[in-house]
Amino acid sequence: MDYLDPRIAAVRRFNRFWTARIGVLREGLLDGPFSLTETRILYEIAHRDGVTAAELARELDLDTGYLSRILRGFDKAGLLARTADPADARKARLRLSEAGMAAFVPIETRSSVQAARLLSGLSDAAVRDVVLAMRRIEAAFADAPPRAWVLRGLLPGDLGWVVSRHGAIYAQEFGWDVSFEHLVAKIAGEVMEKFDPAVDGAWIAELDGVPVGSVFVIRQSAEVAKLRLLIVDPAARGLGIGARLVAECTRHARAKGYKRITLWTHEVLAAARKLYAAEGYTLVAAEPMQAFGQNLVSETWELDLA
Repeated sequence: MDYLDPRIAAVRRFNRFWTARIGVLREGLLDGPFSLTETRILYEIAHRDGVTAAELARELDLDTGYLSRILRGFDKAGLLARTADPADARKARLRLSEAGMAAFVPIETRSSVQAARLLSGLSDAAVRDVVLAMRRIEAAFADAPPRAWVLRGLLPGDLGWVVSRHGAIYAQEFGWDVSFEHLVAKIAGEVMEKFDPAVDGAWIAELDGVPVGSVFVIRQSAEVAKLRLLIVDPAARGLGIGARLVAECTRHARAKGYKRITLWTHEVLAAARKLYAAEGYTLVAAEPMQAFGQNLVSETWELDLA
């Protein structure tokens, strides 16, 4: 990649912003006596049941000579306890001594307090976006395992998230104006006003402790259910969440004895239409319309459950 590429400048700008924000440029990290590297080494030793210097050097990508000097300093300060490695008596496994734990625990506490302060000035939606963005960066630069997500029922605050994310995502990706968010708020209100858990269903997909997807299936008649308010946050796409949400509606509708599921969407929503088609829905009606500041084609899709 060309070093003049503006994306490189963006990475460097973010690095400067973030290192200043979290205080790693100060002489002592987290107002403690240790540097960033020393603090990270203490963290790794504290959170393991013994680790060798070679393992630390490899996993933290540290020069072995530099690491040895730091460990000698820890030894001199009485922060380390060494035991022979059962697999190789020539190697020592490192743990923190009582003095080492006493020195490390306040740092660990201050780190958590600092993170809480960083997030405390943000809205819940902004916290969600920050956490998901961090996870995406981790996944992009590491051989990360598949990210685990769960489906759950509605909790207080979820409905506001559903409305807010619909408004923000559709504005960002399709240029829809605020009238769409107004419509979603109206639909959400109507759904919950009439919601009957005996025949209706609602699911929230959660990743890293924050909502990233939603769907509702609501009784339209004794034989017909309606799928509503399907959305997956862009930061959580590609994990199979959308397909699972749609499939959950099908499973629920069959279990409740519905004969058909119907839904309303728009031609421009290619990803959603692909999910519906994969589940077996067919397009049964389409008509041009002007709404949300756009010229659109509205569509009705149906799934026969018989």
